[in-house]
Amino acid sequence: MANAQNKNTKTAAVLFTVVAGMVGLSFASVPLYKLFCQVTGLGGTPGVEVTAPETATDIDFKVRFDANTSPSLPWQFKPLQREIKLKLGEEKLAFYQAINTSNSTIVGTSTFNVTPLKAGQFFVKIDCFCFTEQVLQPGESIDMPVSFYIDPAIYEEANTRDVTTITLSYTFYPVDEPEAKVSESVTMSASGKKG
Repeated sequence: MANAQNKNTKTAAVLFTVVAGMVGLSFASVPLYKLFCQVTGLGGTPGVEVTAPETATDIDFKVRFDANTSPSLPWQFKPLQREIKLKLGEEKLAFYQAINTSNSTIVGTSTFNVTPLKAGQFFVKIDCFCFTEQVLQPGESIDMPVSFYIDPAIYEEANTRDVTTITLSYTFYPVDEPEAKVSESVTMSASGKKG
């Protein structure tokens, strides 16, 4: 009897450890996946650096710019240039513009992608507005810079030697503000309305 109870206790401990590990991995999966994509360039995720290389090559390259907005975000969002020509390793600066076309203050944030996907690891951002919350008042506009370069190693890889153009695409989404919703609920409850 004591032996069976001991076995059950061990089984319960193992199962608890497995479940706790799975829960822990589920919380860590998003940041780990983001880190993995940045390191490997998987899914068109660009690398991130502080500065461009000391010298650029003489190889010509093009970067095109694309802008998208979630249907639930009443903003106009566009690149201020459609295309930039540069040399591999040369640092360049591009701008996107967002305009709040609504009658209320709205917070938005953007995600990005690079195509072709196989070239993502060679598109290196030095500075960018992605994942940063942008607060725009009604009718307000903002110009947002992106500083980048194309790593010359793109021509050292057989898989990417044929790439001569990269497209950088951003998509803006509205940011839900939990604090504002909580305070709105409290105000409605205090006034006797259901929130």
